[in-house]
Amino acid sequence: MTKEKVCRDCRRVVEGNECPICKSTDMTNKWRGVVVVIDPNSEIAQHMKLSVQGKYAIELK
Repeated sequence: MTKEKVCRDCRRVVEGNECPICKSTDMTNKWRGVVVVIDPNSEIAQHMKLSVQGKYAIELK
């Protein structure tokens, strides 16, 4: 079982060592909360400045 990590640059939750969105390898295992963006035009996506569908962390530690 692969533990999910979060990209420090765009907050995307990923399984691996590279973010598929921004290609960063700066990852963390310390995060809380999650939001799933289905519609990048939604209020929450705009508030969090997210433009791609996916699973994102709310808070990084």
